Amino acid sequence: MVYQWYPGHMTKARRAMQEDIKLIDLIIELVDARCPMSSRNPDIDEMGKNKARLILLNKSDLADPAANKAWCAYFEGLGFSVLEINARSGAGLKAIQGKVAEACKEKIERDRRRGILNRPVRAMVAGIPNVGKSTFINSFAGRACAKTGNKPGVTKGKQWIRLNKSLELLDTPGILWPKFEDQAVGERLALIGSMNDEILNREEMCLSLIGFLQEHYPKVLAERYQTEDGAASALSVLEAVCQSRQCLKKGGEPDFARGAALLLDDFRSGRLGRLTLERPQEGKQA
Repeated sequence: MVYQWYPGHMTKARRAMQEDIKLIDLIIELVDARCPMSSRNPDIDEMGKNKARLILLNKSDLADPAANKAWCAYFEGLGFSVLEINARSGAGLKAIQGKVAEACKEKIERDRRRGILNRPVRAMVAGIPNVGKSTFINSFAGRACAKTGNKPGVTKGKQWIRLNKSLELLDTPGILWPKFEDQAVGERLALIGSMNDEILNREEMCLSLIGFLQEHYPKVLAERYQTEDGAASALSVLEAVCQSRQCLKKGGEPDFARGAALLLDDFRSGRLGRLTLERPQEGKQA
């Protein structure tokens, strides 16, 4: 399966983003803590190379705690400020204002020397579709000021949001690159729900997920679905999941489509536990 997702409105959004970057001091980049490298837009580093940077590991409550720490250390090593957050619950958000001041201290000091006091830091919120940008802004601002939804690409317009006298946020639609040079990146994005499931083969995705879990989190499937530990094929594990959860067709045949949808939902919702799909020391794969 070839992974590619690039709706037309995103081409326009990218051009607008290149213009908007001229107006801002700081890029607040949301990534999914379950695959922080794969969920970064590779264009942002070039587009924002002269801007202060803050990376937020969103949905960190769904990710492996040890991997979260490894990713924080990795991004800090690159010179970025970084925080673990959960935009939905608000966990970690209180620390952001201090991180913004830290990341933009040169700009604030430069303004002070020029006699410019209390000019707000202008920040851009950026990230791929469905990573939680609108939910983050709503939680951070304390009011529903950006449209939220569970479908990738729901944030279509552009909004400036004044949070307080010291910070203004620009919410921009997430931009996904037109083609995944590494298909494993596309697969991880599909697994976490950043692509449109309707255009994907969920059974194929699910078999890949089972193989990954067997290698890196071998007890998870047995604990959740009472499947057998060991070297069973991914297909036989999916069949066992179907049996365990009564995802059956007439005659008792396994309904692989329903079983795959159930397992993917269990992974995305955290019901399988806190799992991370990649780690920094190994480049791409966890």
